[in-house]
Amino acid sequence: MTFQYGVFLFFAALVVYGAAGVIVVRNPVHAALHLVLAFFASAGLWMLLEAEFLAIILVLVYVGAVMVLFLFVVMMLDINISETREGFVSYLPVGFLVGLVLLLQIRMVVGSGFFDLEQYLSPVLRPADYSNTDELGSLLYTVYVYPFEIAAVILLVAIVAAISLTMRHRPESRKQTPGSQVKVKATDRLKVVKMDALTSVDKKKKGDSA
Repeated sequence: MTFQYGVFLFFAALVVYGAAGVIVVRNPVHAALHLVLAFFASAGLWMLLEAEFLAIILVLVYVGAVMVLFLFVVMMLDINISETREGFVSYLPVGFLVGLVLLLQIRMVVGSGFFDLEQYLSPVLRPADYSNTDELGSLLYTVYVYPFEIAAVILLVAIVAAISLTMRHRPESRKQTPGSQVKVKATDRLKVVKMDALTSVDKKKKGDSA
């Protein structure tokens, strides 16, 4: 076993451990941290494939921005962990069945001969002026332009869903309604009260009574 193959197995084990931790751990913050570990390990795998641009983007965008958004959403949702634990055992058979189907699909795809493991572990040597960023851009905006746009729409929907989940009515919070403020008239805010003017004698009597 070569050194590169051992590094591949190490990062692959970290990816599996991080992905399993996202599902198994009960604390949502710990689950997000396990997902960060999976992202870092995936970046290491991409470095082995000489895809440095993808590795850097994964760390900067997903770990540096998306995961921070996940943590903010998780902390703002005020998830009741005790309620989420209820009924966890009842979903285990369904989860086990779905996981088994996914493993079979991965086995069918990897074992079909389309993916040559030796080819990925020993990539073709490129010249010094080779840029995988140019290759990625040419493929992304020509061959895979429609999947790229679909993924962008899905991410937009996820952002809108995250905002809608955090925007819920709280009785203790004070919020403004611009529509009601615009419709307010002067008579609703100001009330003029007419009263008789006080004379000097009335003021003197009022002072003596005090």
